[in-house]
Amino acid sequence: MADLSELSLCLDLDGTIVDTAPDLIRVLNTVIAEEGLPETSYSAARAAIGFGSRRLIEDAFSRAAYAVTPARVSELQKVFLELYAEDSARLSRPFEGVMKTLISLKRRGADLSVCTNKPGYLARPLLQKLGMTSLFSRIVGGDDLPRNKPHADHIFASAGHRMASRIVMVGDGAPDVLAAKAAGVPCALMAYGYSTVAFEHLGADVILRRFRDLPSALQDLKT
Repeated sequence: MADLSELSLCLDLDGTIVDTAPDLIRVLNTVIAEEGLPETSYSAARAAIGFGSRRLIEDAFSRAAYAVTPARVSELQKVFLELYAEDSARLSRPFEGVMKTLISLKRRGADLSVCTNKPGYLARPLLQKLGMTSLFSRIVGGDDLPRNKPHADHIFASAGHRMASRIVMVGDGAPDVLAAKAAGVPCALMAYGYSTVAFEHLGADVILRRFRDLPSALQDLKT
């Protein structure tokens, strides 16, 4: 078993280690129903999850060709966040292979942390409900720092140091790749995640289709 005690692995949350789309889109449909709209396109909403709750709401209205004021969107976003905070883990689950792989990496000495643009006040309870909190040394949300992804600061805060040679970012979208490039660290992308852009066009160092392939990819990235 290779020792990974020098490795800091920074992991995105939504679309990378946890499939949060079912709950986010469930809440989205509840919110837009207040305007009398039917359920939105699941696949279209899923791809844009990385842009945040306001974008989810705005896109749903756009797809329905429904005009709404920015002020109303703000009101609905507040409702969205309240509803999601109350019940964020009804349908969300770790992606296949995530738990087993993370447990193995931690046993091999890797320092695991979460680096997510999801607000920390939502990320931490979600991971607690899913029984994942103990895996991570740090959980750094998008509201925990002055600048989050795509800024390098977010990665360094998640890693707990600024030694780029010891860090790997694992994500599923452009903010992860851009933050990794800004920090000067390699980035692995999960092709099952949430992105409106083809993963091949994002500029990651490696693209994986299964989370359980991450350990072997890490060996290549850090050699």
